[in-house]
Amino acid sequence: MTASDEALLAGMAADDPDAAAVFVRRHQARVYGLALFVVGIPAVAEEVAQETFVRAWRHADGFDPRRGRATTWLLAIARHAAIDVLRVRRDVPVDPVVMAERITAETVADPDLLADRVATGTTVDAALAHVPREQATAVVLAAVFGLSGAEVARQTGVPLGTAKTRIRLGLRHLRDELASSREEERP
Repeated sequence: MTASDEALLAGMAADDPDAAAVFVRRHQARVYGLALFVVGIPAVAEEVAQETFVRAWRHADGFDPRRGRATTWLLAIARHAAIDVLRVRRDVPVDPVVMAERITAETVADPDLLADRVATGTTVDAALAHVPREQATAVVLAAVFGLSGAEVARQTGVPLGTAKTRIRLGLRHLRDELASSREEERP
């Protein structure tokens, strides 16, 4: 039986290197993927992922499972670490809503950029281009930035029910787009 994320975090809080190793192996791909999505540079994303796990180790004793899942907590750390890097690299602060809107608008508005992303294997970005903008923004905020439905509602200025509906419908559209792109790729 594998240990839960909460048990691994408790082990990390007690300075157990084995618990930390298991926790890192379990979540490294998601943390790196989020970092790469935000910063866009693989080497910088690796540094962000490493910093994320260092912060998680340092603050493992502050994790409260009553407030949310360990994955959400970890991805929030990753998101903050990535945004910190962007703030250092730019003079302009980065807001997740603005970034999500820029990504979805960019992919829809620039067919060449969309083709480049599809050619390099970023099919999720290509599929997001076919999802209505409000839904795509809600999906990016929830799935990539780890925001809850209530946080998406606050960030986008819509009622909670609307935010949840946009997330649900956006995920459904995204799933359908990804399924149809896989069917087109088959010989």
